[in-house]
Amino acid sequence: MEQSNVFADLADDCAELDRLLATLGPDDWARPTPAPGWEIRHQVAHLSAVFRMASVAASDAPAFRALMEQLGDDFDANVTAALSRYLDAGAAALRGRWTEEWTTAVEGLAAVPTGQVVPWLVRPLPAPVLAAAGMMELFAHGQDIADALGVRREHTDRIRHIVDFAVRTWDFGYLSRNQTPPEQGFRYELTAPSGALWTHGPEGAELIHGPALDLCLLVTRRRHRDDLALSAVGADADHWLDIAQAYRGPAGPGRRPGQFDPPTAGASDGTGETR
Repeated sequence: MEQSNVFADLADDCAELDRLLATLGPDDWARPTPAPGWEIRHQVAHLSAVFRMASVAASDAPAFRALMEQLGDDFDANVTAALSRYLDAGAAALRGRWTEEWTTAVEGLAAVPTGQVVPWLVRPLPAPVLAAAGMMELFAHGQDIADALGVRREHTDRIRHIVDFAVRTWDFGYLSRNQTPPEQGFRYELTAPSGALWTHGPEGAELIHGPALDLCLLVTRRRHRDDLALSAVGADADHWLDIAQAYRGPAGPGRRPGQFDPPTAGASDGTGETR
């Protein structure tokens, strides 16, 4: 994980979502997204809640632990409670709340001394890793918003942080399904948006290769593997493409084969998105 620019890259991704949200009309906040039961406003509220937790974790570890102690065993109930903090204020205030939360979180994470870990949901993480996790969340829920609006996003090599995080959390899909991971991870050979080749893992391990963007869509479960240009060499690697996820907790239903067009490039509309 490159600590030198992950915070700046996270800020750039947040600002990019801000530009997209600036195009919304009053009725757009209630548009349904591919996540069942979630409108655009729910997606933004969720991101606001996640970034608030990251801000507290970075700046006040005891307060974060106290926040975690308030959570119950019902995952869905915890999510609903977190959303209500933002939805109750109405859509008009939601964008401002989101901007406040991400700005504070990025500043807080960037201020953590090098090498110091911060508390998080499962185990403490270095601040650059938590920033990359934030980029993964932003990528996933930003994709839901873009899909709801019929917008095709343009991506840069900033997604390298999401790829690194996906490789770091390669076993999450097994853990969420109570499956035993293979004894070792995989070899990844991925093509960046710029055309560069990114590699992870030992040579000779079972191989996963294809576009880096497609890997990000896969591990966030925003596209079905059948609609992505990823290939596997080896039975374990092929199974991983079915279950891969870069987040803890329930996998959810994911997306159906053929639900969306393939993730190819389009013409920019001037907001960093394509229509």
